[in-house]
Amino acid sequence: MTSPAPNNKSRLGTLTLAAIGIVYGDIGTSPLYTMKEVFSTEHGLPLTETNLLGIVSLIVWGLVIIISLKYVTLILRADNRGEGGIMALTALAMSSVTSHSRFYFPVMLMGMVGAGLFYGDGVITPAISVLSAMEGLEVATPAFQPYVVPLTLTVLVALYMLQHRGTAGIGRWFGPIVLVWFITLATMGIINIIANPAILAALNPIHAFRFLMQNGWLAFFALGAVVLAFTGAEALYADMGHFGKRSVRLAWFSIVFPALGLNYLGQGALLLSTPAAVSNPFFNQLGPWSIYPLVVLSTMATVIASQATISGAFSVTQQAISLGFLPRMRVVYTSDREIGQIYIPLVNWVQLLVVVLAVIGFGSSSNLASAYGIAATATMLTTTVLTFFVIRYRWKLNLLLCFGATGFFFIIDAALFSATSLKLLSGGWFPLLISALMVTVMLTWKNGRDLVFRNLQKHLIPLEDFLQSLFVSPPQRVEGTAIFFRAEGDGVPHAMLHNLLHNKVLHERTIFLTVYSTDIPTIPAAERIKVIPLGQECYQVNVSYGFKDERNIPLALEMCGAAGLELNLMETSFFIARQTVIATVGGGMAFWREALYASMARNARDAADYFRIPPNRVIEVGTQIEI
Repeated sequence: MTSPAPNNKSRLGTLTLAAIGIVYGDIGTSPLYTMKEVFSTEHGLPLTETNLLGIVSLIVWGLVIIISLKYVTLILRADNRGEGGIMALTALAMSSVTSHSRFYFPVMLMGMVGAGLFYGDGVITPAISVLSAMEGLEVATPAFQPYVVPLTLTVLVALYMLQHRGTAGIGRWFGPIVLVWFITLATMGIINIIANPAILAALNPIHAFRFLMQNGWLAFFALGAVVLAFTGAEALYADMGHFGKRSVRLAWFSIVFPALGLNYLGQGALLLSTPAAVSNPFFNQLGPWSIYPLVVLSTMATVIASQATISGAFSVTQQAISLGFLPRMRVVYTSDREIGQIYIPLVNWVQLLVVVLAVIGFGSSSNLASAYGIAATATMLTTTVLTFFVIRYRWKLNLLLCFGATGFFFIIDAALFSATSLKLLSGGWFPLLISALMVTVMLTWKNGRDLVFRNLQKHLIPLEDFLQSLFVSPPQRVEGTAIFFRAEGDGVPHAMLHNLLHNKVLHERTIFLTVYSTDIPTIPAAERIKVIPLGQECYQVNVSYGFKDERNIPLALEMCGAAGLELNLMETSFFIARQTVIATVGGGMAFWREALYASMARNARDAADYFRIPPNRVIEVGTQIEI
């Protein structure tokens, strides 16, 4: 009989390999363009030994402080029942300060900004990564230069067109391919370090401080390019729920960090020996013979990195919908075994359109680098601030300790964000525009829902009082079960009032169904359903979901049997009120925002489809609501 320990080690090894492929693809492809951007003529930083040692020292120690200490050590502890990512952190922070706190709205708004920046990052990552890989062809021969953008677009369009199939089939290859990538990075780094070991002096942080002190504004400007080495840090946190903290940490310290550190040191050693290689240090590391194999390998690595950000956009959207920040959309589950593998058509095609515009509009990885840095640093800053609210108000740690723990990283994040902000006009506006648009959409949807709820509250009829008066002179009862959807905090459902008014009948068993969306990732099956008898064969059924749970009402209702409420779906009718929202001048929001909300509400995914209710069991009743 096999002991459990080896099985646990085997599972940890499998998860760690998978984490290498999914979690670290983004930060793992940063060596493609970071050193090239730091010493580009645009920044005006001369390639001298002192500057080179300072830059490499900044990158290596940045990986230690920002990634190892902040994300791997601190941020991974701020999990929402095992889940990470900006939406999970926002939900955790909002529940920590509670809805009555003066911090509630600022925290919610900050989470929306972070989510918007994540969408911006999700657009730029595929564009800059694949462009950088294809630009290796220019190093081989300038004749390929006109084909870089068309080839990049071909790869990206193919990638997005395959999304509907999911990653179940090819996902198993992600880890091994990216592992080969990291081994290649480490090997190239070691070869160049051996050729010029003087670069090892960069391990002394004094070189980083000296560089910052001696170069002043030039060093500050260079920080905007150095930060490219840390992009992808958010993926550590976002994908924690898929692989667990141990796997993410083990992958970082055993494979990723050593490989990245060695490669950046190796590129530095190459530039010490051959300054002319600065035009593209990555592809010049091993000489002309290696360029084509590196282009092939880097293209595979960047496609995998892009896949991770695309999947991340699907996950963030699903969580935002569940938290009430976005309207319902069609969600396709691409795996029978992995509920986390989803595909959202609208997000996929909109993101592809924006990615194509970014590739064509910016034209090169150097131009995109300006946009990339500001998205990454703004997201880092947002995460740090949200983490403060979690450790202060949820963990109840001492205020000074909270300021000390997050303040240190806040200063670093603010400095990096300030440096990248200098590139606002040369591309940094792009992710900020995407974020602003997404925040506008999310705030409008959230505020619109609140206005609709307040409107309904004005005409609310208490359910218990209504039932009591109804059964004084009860209507005719017909066979079967009727389920009326009832919003949280609502009174008598409008669909029931319309049914009584027009049909003048009541089903022999009537269920009022309320769906609760919680701020935790998943609700255990045992806690999913709560049945409350109301008398006269009427019941209140509460169904609770976490923000990662699939909304499947028929499946949830099967659990009612354990509470003594047996249901036959073929004898059950679902009554759903379809609300038509009408924008009015002088209402609760600006007219254009009310019109935007009304448009989103009209085009939102059908409630029956969203809750997986068979269409032939649904009866929709229309109502109009002015906001």
